[in-house]
Amino acid sequence: MDHDLDQALNSVGPRLRTLRTQRDITLSDLAATTGVSVSTLSRLETGERRPTLELLLPLARAYGVTLDELVDAPPTGDPRVHLRPTTRGGMTMIPLTRRPGGIQAYKIVLATDPGRREPDPQIHEGYEWLYVLNGRLRVILGEHDLVLGAGEAAEFDTRVPHWFGAADEQVVEFLSLFGAQGEKAHLRARPKQGDRPA
Repeated sequence: MDHDLDQALNSVGPRLRTLRTQRDITLSDLAATTGVSVSTLSRLETGERRPTLELLLPLARAYGVTLDELVDAPPTGDPRVHLRPTTRGGMTMIPLTRRPGGIQAYKIVLATDPGRREPDPQIHEGYEWLYVLNGRLRVILGEHDLVLGAGEAAEFDTRVPHWFGAADEQVVEFLSLFGAQGEKAHLRARPKQGDRPA
């Protein structure tokens, strides 16, 4: 068993180097993305540094692969990708994408949790687009207090103080597209006046 573990850990370095060269990423760029120093990354790739979970997690995120892929874990027999939902404070987030950077997509389910009733607006870098699937979503955006129903959408700069929660006693389900670098989602519901057929 220990031999298998050592063998798996020893193969991580070459795998990391291959991933980096295939993506044409420098050690400096990878260090800036992951927060892991250039010297540590170099030692990981050459096998001089033993990989730890603390080092592998940001690398897996940066490369858009699972930890299983980094350590060459044996296949489970199921080829599907299982994105794991996370639940916190009555909110369940189901990731729909797993690529690093760019726009991330989530399905969010808000339970009627009394703890989320009191709005607590937050700010952070990025841009978000919401689309309500079921229920009624209360959205506080700066000085605006809105209620969105099924089929309605909103988009906003997340540097504006914002908060969302269930507008009533019903569960709310909505889609969220989020871009950490401020990418806007382009949605066109109907043609412009000049585009109408004659």
